[in-house]
Formats: sequence, C-alpha cells, structure tokens
Amino acid sequence: MDWRSLPPLSALRAFSAFAQTRSVVAAGDTLGVSHAAISQQLRVLEGHLNVALLDRSGRALRLTPKGERLAHEIGGAFAQMHEAVAEVTDARDARPLHISVTPTFAARWLMPRLAGFRAAYPDIDLMIDPTADVVTLAPDGIDIAIRFGTGKWPDLDASLLWESSMVVVAAPSLVGDMACDDLEALARFPWIEEFGNSESTSWLKQHGVATRAASVLRVPGNLMVDGARDGQGVAVTVRRFVERDIEAGRLRVLHEERSAGTGYYIVTRQGVQRAPLKAMISWLKREARTP
Repeated sequence: MDWRSLPPLSALRAFSAFAQTRSVVAAGDTLGVSHAAISQQLRVLEGHLNVALLDRSGRALRLTPKGERLAHEIGGAFAQMHEAVAEVTDARDARPLHISVTPTFAARWLMPRLAGFRAAYPDIDLMIDPTADVVTLAPDGIDIAIRFGTGKWPDLDASLLWESSMVVVAAPSLVGDMACDDLEALARFPWIEEFGNSESTSWLKQHGVATRAASVLRVPGNLMVDGARDGQGVAVTVRRFVERDIEAGRLRVLHEERSAGTGYYIVTRQGVQRAPLKAMISWLKREARTP
C-alpha cells in the first residue's frame, strides 16, 4: 500500500462528518471546529483527489455520486477503526447497552421479560429507547434495534426473532358478532392508529384504511391495544401481541394477513460485537422460543 497516496486524515474526518450530517456547521460541531475549517478541509480533499465530491450549484452543498461512494466506504472504515480501538481498550463495554424498539414491542413483549435478562446479567446497564422512528445505528449510539419487516436493511445485519401476521382487531362491544373480512366495511368504524412510523402505520398507509375511516384516534403504540380492548376503535397490530386477548374473547380478529419471512428482526451494525450486545442477542433468541 502506498500510504503517500492517501489524503490527510483530517480531511477525511471532515468529509465523513459532513456526509453524516449533510451540513458544514453540524460537521464542525461534531468535530469541535469551525464550519470554515470544515469547508477548507473539504477543498483540500477534493484537491488531493482531483475529484469533485461536492455539488455546489445549489443553495446547499450536496454530495456528488462519487462523493456518496467515498462517504459510504470511509464511513464504514472509520466505524471499524472506532470498533477496533474500543475493542482493545475495553472502553465500549463500560457504556450502557442502547436498544431501540417500537413502543408496542417494548410494552407488549420486551418489558414483561426484561427482569429475566437483568437477573442473568446484573452487570450490564441498559437504555431502552421506545420510538416508532427508524433510528441510525452508530458507534457510541444505538447498539441494537428490533424492527418489523422482511429483514432487508442495507449495510446492517438482521436476524429473524420471530414471524407474525398482522391482524385487524376490535372489541366485541364495538363490532358485535358481525362476520367481516371487508376492509371497506370496517372503514365505517372509528380506528385507533399509532404515532410515528411503525408496523401498524405502515400497514394502514398501504391499505389506505385510515383515510376512509369514520374517525381516527392517534395514540402512543403502547396504548393502542388498550384502546381497542376498551372498544374505542378498530386497530391493526402484530398478532403475537394480542394472542391472549383473542383467546379470551376480549378482541375479535376481523382481518388477517400473513407473509413469509415478515416479522421482528434483531438489527445490528456489521462488524465486531461487544460482549453485552452478544449477551442480549442470545437472550432475545432464547426468549423468542417462549410463547
């Protein structure tokens, strides 16, 4: 390797920070330097490579296709460097394990089981982030996310936790004993929708039900099933979350959709995993085998 052909590390760091934030000001804040210093380093990098990495034709800087390619490659390289340094110094094991889950998953599946993990691993501190947003997994940030889908997220490792169908449910007090698998007919009832971009909101957008419903009540995901059980509206959710309510007659299944390979996935960044993360993944997989 000809090390002399590589650009200055400071220029690469400035470019990577800009690629992550898409702002010279934010990149400067990230690295603790001025935005003018970031702009200078970006020009140094372009001059060294003799390649246009930034499109300056608009009001805001944008990456060119070659800039996007370079940003992807060096972003991964910096992440691996960070991982390697943390691995050999054991520094990354000291911080809490940061987990991102949807509010519904946290309330209906994770939290009722979490005492078992804490008992088995009392030295591992946890941070649970219940959000419907699809968060970015990054060093010193989110370690692991539990996402609903088919497992296809670019540049991330995804392992199926468990499959489950989506069901439209309602309390008998709202819909009675009507036989209904017609979503158009269900639109005359009030619906309950989850805030944010979750598995249920994606389903509703795909089928356009919420836009035709008589009325829509939007609540945090952990309250959606409670509202449906109380007869406040029709809701769509993952069947596994409401299986006991269905068996007990508190909720009726009005519509169900199954898709092979669709369910909750354990999502992590590629590369070396620290010990607390390995422990959490193993525990999640063991718990998934328990109904």
